[in-house]
Amino acid sequence: MDSLRAVGALVLLPLLLAVFAAGQSDRQATALKIDEPIQVDGILDEPAWGRAPALSDFAQFQPERGAPPLVRTVVRILYDDRALIIGFENFDPDPDKIAARISKRDADLTEDDAVAVYLDTHADRRSCYFLATNLLGAQYDGRITDNGLTIDTTWDGIWRSAARRTESGWTAELSIELSGLKFKPGRNRVWGLGLARFLPRRLESSFWQGVVDSPYRVSQFGSLAGLDLEKAAKSLQAVPHVIGRLEGRGEAGAEAGLDVRYAFSQTVSGDLTVNPDFATVEADQEQINLTRFALSLPEKRNFFLEGSEIYRQRIQLFYSRRIGDIYGGAKIYGKTGGLEFSGLTAQTKPDEATGAVSANFTVLRLKTDVFKDSSLGLLAANKSSDGRKAGTVGIDAALNFTDTFRFTGQMAVSYGESEKSEIAFFLRPTIDTATFHFHVRYTHLGEFFGDNVNAVGFVRDDNRRELDSALDKTFWIRRGILERIRYDSNYNIYWGIGGALRSWQIDEGLAFDFRNKLSLEVEHTEEYKLFEKDFRNRRSEFTLGYNTREWQSARISYEFGRNFDLDFDLIEGSLNTKLTRDLSLEYGLSRLVFRPDPKGENTWIHSLRATHYFTKDLFLKLYGQINTSIDKTSVQLLFVYRFLPPFGLVQIAYQRGSTVFGVGGERADVLFLKLAYMF
Repeated sequence: MDSLRAVGALVLLPLLLAVFAAGQSDRQATALKIDEPIQVDGILDEPAWGRAPALSDFAQFQPERGAPPLVRTVVRILYDDRALIIGFENFDPDPDKIAARISKRDADLTEDDAVAVYLDTHADRRSCYFLATNLLGAQYDGRITDNGLTIDTTWDGIWRSAARRTESGWTAELSIELSGLKFKPGRNRVWGLGLARFLPRRLESSFWQGVVDSPYRVSQFGSLAGLDLEKAAKSLQAVPHVIGRLEGRGEAGAEAGLDVRYAFSQTVSGDLTVNPDFATVEADQEQINLTRFALSLPEKRNFFLEGSEIYRQRIQLFYSRRIGDIYGGAKIYGKTGGLEFSGLTAQTKPDEATGAVSANFTVLRLKTDVFKDSSLGLLAANKSSDGRKAGTVGIDAALNFTDTFRFTGQMAVSYGESEKSEIAFFLRPTIDTATFHFHVRYTHLGEFFGDNVNAVGFVRDDNRRELDSALDKTFWIRRGILERIRYDSNYNIYWGIGGALRSWQIDEGLAFDFRNKLSLEVEHTEEYKLFEKDFRNRRSEFTLGYNTREWQSARISYEFGRNFDLDFDLIEGSLNTKLTRDLSLEYGLSRLVFRPDPKGENTWIHSLRATHYFTKDLFLKLYGQINTSIDKTSVQLLFVYRFLPPFGLVQIAYQRGSTVFGVGGERADVLFLKLAYMF
């Protein structure tokens, strides 16, 4: 009880300090309301563009924070009852050097010449939508929450984009459907606004909102004022789909499913899915794991992806990959006043391979705004199966004292088959500037906390009292052959609840970016681990890259050392290239050699991803991988035609080999045909 009081005091103290949170940028923009059509073609030639106010006073975030950009950017904003339309005029003294190689949806466009829009539609100074495009009109979008703490790219908005090269640089248009955004309708509304431009060949990024400490710091956005907004959302959307399946053994079958979305208001919506399509989801990429802990795999299934950023926590109480194939599920998400909320429930199918029976998973998430740009949250997650329950409930805080000083904390209790209900908590003050990061973190994980939480969440290891600190610093040189030097270090140590030292680890790294587009990274780790005996591990890694500031790049690394009494060598490489304007290729290689190799763990891993975009809505994707340690060879080929973006589509998928992470062996060829349409 005394320990709980102490934790409570430590959480309440930052709450009292958070009243000194940072102020917002004084930049203000206005949008011109129009009743004339705008053709989204990348050419800003309609008369309305000439009448709209121009925004051009950008400031560098890097390399020279606060200085005027090396290139000029002019932005104008229009809107009507259906869409918000943003036009960028991007001047460039070297138009032939504009990087435009990424055409894949949701690829990181900051590796190309790109522009971005950030919309804080609730004006809560904590969360926003972001949308970015490049000269090819590619689309990169997502959500930012907790004032920049969480960046999530799983949200896909309904918007159009186009761009054109000009004699003086390039122009871009973004038309964002208001029906895809959550906001409060009414007259004279004010949204938070951020505008950005990225120039990777000079490592430059600049922002209209002024001098910022982070590109994602929502509390430092300017404002978009005077919006007269009507309710834009269609109340009901239904997307039925049919999937035909043909296996190599001659077996055939078909099944149908349904996705339904209902907008209770412009700020609250619900989703229902029945027999969703998980069959054609891209396989997880095989990875080298030199630890003795399980790997956390990214979620790729659409039902669990959208809105997933609200569930992200440092102590991961909900991990959607615990949920297998489902009969169906429902979820709700919204924000009203200062309260953000989300709930999800899903019923799984029995799994013959593992012997798992049908189970129900339910998760509830609440977050409330406090002070100027901070939040408090609650998350409860539960698994029910055969009359047994297991799960967790916890609270968390994200508190911003100033523009650079932040505190995050979390406390949770688990329950389930373990005889003890265990607690966990962490406390983490952080200092962040444009070129500096420092944090100290203390974490307590009860002896049996993970036994129950891992029914619904992901905790690699429990029974620990952990102290962690990290320091990162970027030095901009921009003289001679050097552009910048980055230094990072991390120190970690933890004991068991009983007091025994279980681990310590020291990480040090240096990275050099040269003006000839080469980069060099050097990293070293020293580590102590206690398992069945004491182990001393060490690793040294050298990485050479070319043009890594842009998407089209190459990288190779060599790592060597000692890992749990085995010497090892690890070679990894990657190549991203455009074979043609519309065909991109990504190749990855890992070669791991142990000395000695008593268990046959020496490994080759190859991965290949090729994407050909005929248009933004007609594309062909190939993904293949080989993992020799588990005798795995798998291939997936996917053809997609989106005739009603984003919900009307024809999809043909071919799979050969296992698509399950860490599972090899022979699998029959399977061909899928999927049809979906939105009503």
